Amino acid sequence: MEMKEILAYVDHTALKPTASWEDVRRLCEEAVLYGTASVCIPPCYVERVKQLFGEKVRICTVVGFPLGYQTTRVKVAETRDAIEKGAAEVDMVVNLADVKNAEFEKVTQEIAALKKAAGSHILKVIVEACYLTEEEKISLCRAVTRAGADYIKTSTGFGTGGARLEDVRLFRRHIGKDVKIKAAGGIRTKAEMEAFLREGCDRIGSSGAVALAGEGA
Repeated sequence: MEMKEILAYVDHTALKPTASWEDVRRLCEEAVLYGTASVCIPPCYVERVKQLFGEKVRICTVVGFPLGYQTTRVKVAETRDAIEKGAAEVDMVVNLADVKNAEFEKVTQEIAALKKAAGSHILKVIVEACYLTEEEKISLCRAVTRAGADYIKTSTGFGTGGARLEDVRLFRRHIGKDVKIKAAGGIRTKAEMEAFLREGCDRIGSSGAVALAGEGA
């Protein structure tokens, strides 16, 4: 694939806690120039980006990030606030404490509550696969499907591991037909991006994909 084709699947990302306004503004300019799927940015910048770039960029932001253990009420409020300020997509982190307690009905209910708050906007569910057993991953595939979320996402990029092809294959076997997959975390080369897309990912979270395009990769 050409990098231009790959970038159409990329959420161009800047989620470091020290990301400055200059970093985020430049990210958005790159997204416009290279035609990325979206920009994934901290919630504190959503309104400012919307005001400056309008419909030129599709804004994605994060909820319950990066640890996921906020209460459902707080995550719902975060989701509503992000959408009111201009986000088109929300990437939420599941409550891993609930996962480890095998409270998957509670996990499902939380995802469903956030999808209700998001409405027609895209909701991606970050499961942080590096901390999960295979059984937990399968249970989360079912929870994401039952709750009506749009995507299951591998990682925050802040955990002990990132996206793995074997996790994408596992998700593909166990999610519902209407659920898509986003791979994120540690995907740095054109070959890696192509591999994840071949395995059926519909989005890739990356902070470095645009740089590869600039290098002529």
